[in-house]
Amino acid sequence: MPSPLSFGVIGIDHNHIYGMIDGLTAAGATFSGFAVTPDTPQSTIDSFVATYPDVPLRTSAQILEDDHIGLVLSAAINSERAAIAISAMQHGKDVLVDKPGCTTLEQFAAIRQTTVETGRRWTVCFSERLTVESVTLADRLIAEGRIGTVVQTVGLGPHRRNSHLRPDWFWDRNRFGGMLTDICAHQFDQFLHFTGSTEARVISAHVANVANPDRADFQDFGEVLLEGNGGRGYARVDWLTPDGLPTWGDGRMTILGTEGYLELRKYIDIAGRPGQDHVFLADAKGVEHFDATGAGKPFFGRLLRDVEERTETAMPQAHAFLATQLALNAQLIAEKGAAS
Repeated sequence: MPSPLSFGVIGIDHNHIYGMIDGLTAAGATFSGFAVTPDTPQSTIDSFVATYPDVPLRTSAQILEDDHIGLVLSAAINSERAAIAISAMQHGKDVLVDKPGCTTLEQFAAIRQTTVETGRRWTVCFSERLTVESVTLADRLIAEGRIGTVVQTVGLGPHRRNSHLRPDWFWDRNRFGGMLTDICAHQFDQFLHFTGSTEARVISAHVANVANPDRADFQDFGEVLLEGNGGRGYARVDWLTPDGLPTWGDGRMTILGTEGYLELRKYIDIAGRPGQDHVFLADAKGVEHFDATGAGKPFFGRLLRDVEERTETAMPQAHAFLATQLALNAQLIAEKGAAS
């Protein structure tokens, strides 16, 4: 039998890295070491070491030059992820980066060119789809024809700001990439996935700072309207989740089909059923509620097979590119509109 795939981590600045690591190890991969970037706080390193006490701290060069490592993960500061990914691919590694995979069109162009030159894969971990069991169940219901042909998605991505916990780079537009580049990346991914669109464009986009007057460079609200060759989409994202909500955000996705619709209440059924991963289906037969707990998170197992077999079952390269390009384009459109 082949040896388990080994992976290394370069950059632990966002806690999404924990879900990425845990998903891969649960699928059978071996976590071989991690490296930190210069601006990573010691408290972040200490928490990480406490979670993975048996995994060695190494330098970035040691991870890149380790021939046993086939995959490099990164959740570094948003603006630093592109350089890490490019270096990893140039060292013969495939890459899994936290969203956003990059923050500028120049970085994006360099990533695309590197995949061509090296033949390596660049995959973005859109956690609001890939680590959420309600999405797995929704995929199954759609494949069964329960709502007919998907024609539109409405994605809501509210987040709690937690200002006292945020590092300095969180407030810096050039480092986090902007509202639509950053957290709305999830919505672009889900729009493409559920509508099956392989071509798409941004019809309109908007960003604003509505509740943080002391942070002139920050954006806390964004929305976008999309058109694809498989359907249409609307997304709203914000940093306005109130402290009274008992989770970080009431993330939802409504998927409209020709014969019904699905609503995913991913993290909380507000003032309703306990727990998370609620799926509601409405069709000609009535209304049904599903608890998606246990539906699975197949992305990570598929990714491991793709790395070993050079297939694209977890996420086509073209999908990662298109979702990222839509996010970057939307951000530029929104900021140009705000400036005019």
